[in-house]
This record gives sequence, C-alpha cells and structure tokens, in this order.
Amino acid sequence: MTGAPTDVFGYATRLTDAESAKLTALRELLEQRARPHLATWWEDAHCPAHLRKEIAALHLEDDPAIVGEDGEPRALYIGFRHLELARFDMSIGTLYGGQVGMFRTLVRRGGSPEQVDRWDPRIRSFDLTGCFALTEPDHGSDVAGGLETTATREGDTWRIRGHKRWIGNAALSEVIVVVARDTADDRVKAFLVPRAAEGVTVRDVTGKIALRMVRNGDIELSDVRVPESDRLQRIDSFADLAAILADLRFVVAWNAAGLQIGAYEAALAYASRRRQFGRPIAGFQLVQEKLSRMLGNATATLALAVAITDVRQNGGADEMQAALVKGWAADRARETVALAREICGAEGIRVDNDVARFFADAEALYTFEGTREMNALIVGRAVTGLSAFTR
Repeated sequence: MTGAPTDVFGYATRLTDAESAKLTALRELLEQRARPHLATWWEDAHCPAHLRKEIAALHLEDDPAIVGEDGEPRALYIGFRHLELARFDMSIGTLYGGQVGMFRTLVRRGGSPEQVDRWDPRIRSFDLTGCFALTEPDHGSDVAGGLETTATREGDTWRIRGHKRWIGNAALSEVIVVVARDTADDRVKAFLVPRAAEGVTVRDVTGKIALRMVRNGDIELSDVRVPESDRLQRIDSFADLAAILADLRFVVAWNAAGLQIGAYEAALAYASRRRQFGRPIAGFQLVQEKLSRMLGNATATLALAVAITDVRQNGGADEMQAALVKGWAADRARETVALAREICGAEGIRVDNDVARFFADAEALYTFEGTREMNALIVGRAVTGLSAFTR
C-alpha cells in the first residue's frame, strides 16, 4: 500500500509487505463494491450489511502472514486498517469494526478461556455477530455511576431489566453484550444476550445526521433470561470493563486521521476540477491556505495516532493520554471537515461530492468515546489533581 496523501512523514512504511497488501486489498474492495453506491446508501440511510462478509473474506484479522505469536495482528496495522475504513466511510468502518474491534475484544478480554475458545473463531469469521450495549437513554458519559440496567441472579440464570440506546449494529447482531448492575453486590457484569431472546425489543434510532448507514439500536430488556454460562466471566466491576475500553481508545485517533484524510482528498479533488474565473480554484491563494491547514491537521492527528499506538504496544496508554488524544483529534477533525465544506461552497452540502458525508460524520466522532468536555475534564483532573466533574 502506498502511503496516504497525508502520510507526510511516511508512517505507512513501518508496515510489512503483507500488512500493506491486506490494506491495498481492502481499499480495492471498497472502491469496487461500495464506491458506486456510497452516496445513495448514505442519503437513504441504507445499511450495506452484505459488506461485512465480503470484508471478512479478506482475512484482515487472522491471515498467518499478518499475525504474531499471540495470534493477533500488530497494533500499528490495526490502526492503519481503521484509518483506511474511516478514510472511505465511517459508517462502513463501524459496520465492520464494531464486530472485530469492540465485540471481539470484549469477548477475548472479558471471557473465560473456555468462552474465548468457543466464541472467538465464530466472531472472526462473522459466523457469530455481536455488538456492545453500554449507554442508556439517560446515561452516556456518566454511565459508570448511573448505570440503571440491572441483572438479578436466580440459580444458574440471570434476569435482566433495562434500556440501552445508541447501540451500533444492534439490529444486525445475533447477540448483544449487555452491561448491567448486579442487584446483589452492585457490581457491573456483562452478558451475551441473544437479540431474538424473549423480552428483547430492538428499534432503530432514526432521524440521524451522522453515520446514517449505521443501524443504532434503542433496546428494551424486559425480564430477559440469560444463563450464567453466557456471562463474561472476567468482567466483575466497571473497572474491569473500563480497562478493556481503555485498550480500544487508541482507535479513535486513527478514525479521526482517516476521516480527515478522506475529507482532504475529496476537497482537493473538487478544487482541482472546479473552475472559476477561467482556472481551477485549487490555484487560488485562499483555497491553498485551507488545503494547507487541512493537511497539517490530518498529519498531526496521524502522528498522535502512531504515538499512542506505540505507547499502547509498550504497556498501554493511561486515561489522561487517551482523553487528551481523543479530545484534540476530534477538535481537529471538526475543523478539517469545515474547511473542506468551505472549499466546495454550495456543492459542499451535496452528498455526491463526499465532503458533506465527512462533514456530518465528524459530529458522531466528536461525541462517541466521551464528549470533548468530558475528555477535557479527565485531562484537567490529571494535570491539576482536582476533579471538576461534580460540585
């Protein structure tokens, strides 16, 4: 794979030939199988679920040529894979990444060895599809202390009651990892709940301006019965869950870099073909200044993504580092897509030119994994030693 146009410092050269070949295959598949339909899918809020199996067939996770002795790919390759998906479309990135990233990591890190042996091969092949249900209608950033979904043990069975919202891929998943508070000890547990189980109701969240191809679910759980064998055995507190989620946060910077690369490429392509006053607008000073700022933002975000990935590889990023990177990268993404919109003028609000899609999807990136304000407070607590979360 050649470096992306914004890979000014050649970070992609750190990939192996086999890793680069995988990413090239992914790019070619997306261009051939999705590009012709992308604008229509986005405008119609159509979820191209069939792409999951097609991308899975590339064996981006488990090809022996790209995995190490632990059976897993390198973190740098995983980052560039997320970048490649976000560069093309964040909805498709969520469609695939929600399965192999969030769902698979929860099972691998939160399940017992027996559960991992039973479920992981099926997850990698998309034979078993799943999603992660943490946030609730009244609890997002404060869900750690405000979790209202409950689980009550009755012999070898758990009874789950609650309401989850904004759950990506919910309607497409066979099982939902539901996070609930144990009514006996008040500790957090996680359960694999079949979407088709009695008492589970899933409705799509509609009317979205961002990630329109993602089917976000509003899930009601009414006395849903789940066996103890389907409880993730290594999650027994919110701290256990938070440790897993922290290990996934390095992905946010890669998504932010990929989204900015996509917006930059779309704006540059438009500016190169759009003529005003007898010449391409790419030759105008004001447009070149905007392109320069966009390139700088994307380059800096990619550098941060590589840096936090290196930290993760060498022991893991702490909470402050993850919050600093997420908040800063999301800010730059918002600025970059706005500049792309400005370059394209009226055409920048049309989906056919791609810029409008990146412009809208940046709002989802800005919100998930904690709002900018919440991440700012995490950083503020770390640098001052004073918590400003509550008064």
